[in-house]
Amino acid sequence: MATVDHLDTSPPAGPTKILIRRHSLVTRITHWLNVICLSLLLMSGLQIFNAHPSLYWGQYGADADPSWLSIGSVQDGDSTRGVLRIGRLSVVTTGILGVSREGGELTERGFPTWATIPSYQDLATGRRWHLFFAWLFVINGLIYALYGFVGGHFRRDLAPSAEELSPGHLKQEIADHARLRFPKGEKARRYNALQKLTYLIVIFILLPLMLATGLTMSPGMDAGFPFLLDVFGGRQSARSIHFICAWSIVLFVLVHVAMVILSGLWNNMRSMITGRYRIESEGVRK
Repeated sequence: MATVDHLDTSPPAGPTKILIRRHSLVTRITHWLNVICLSLLLMSGLQIFNAHPSLYWGQYGADADPSWLSIGSVQDGDSTRGVLRIGRLSVVTTGILGVSREGGELTERGFPTWATIPSYQDLATGRRWHLFFAWLFVINGLIYALYGFVGGHFRRDLAPSAEELSPGHLKQEIADHARLRFPKGEKARRYNALQKLTYLIVIFILLPLMLATGLTMSPGMDAGFPFLLDVFGGRQSARSIHFICAWSIVLFVLVHVAMVILSGLWNNMRSMITGRYRIESEGVRK
């Protein structure tokens, strides 16, 4: 039986900071290529959208057909206002959508010049940019998917356990995120359940849907694979789904970047550049 003389009364050592290996070289390279591809795909996609800034469901999408979303302009006395309309809801968006400055003057156009590639209206050039980076994005994605399955990345790092999927666990993680309480110590070695589920939805649902609807909008692909039009209910429906998926990915990126900043910008950036992530190990008694 221990006596008072034998008890270790020294204070516990504070947590020590150690670097762990978090991201593989393949993950890091494909991640940064995705950043480049997605940025240019979005900007060239907005250039293409500007050629006809309205979205429809079904087979047809001409000026006389009812659209569910449109970005346009209305005359208001001597001035012109930009308007975003979604269903019956209309919002004035002058300066950003519908009417924005081009060469110092207010000009009618869907998305503004700073958001598109090229900045001036040129549908053909926008399509060339879009198709080039779309194929680069697909090739990059296939390399990542091959590594994910063969190298065990998906199974090891992204597949949630049954415990992580339990309502109680997910509820606690949502509460922790809302309070900006991020994992520390050993828990910081792995993605949490919300991260895993979000990454899986993006990788296996949103991105394949983007690719499939993009192919469906191609007349050449429709000629070779006409079932694509039936799957999505028409080329205009495919265009609408493509648009929704694109902005869903933009929303994901915004939340992702916000979490990176709030949970430690430099630590997260270092891990995605060098692969090394710093965590605080549990303190031990001297």
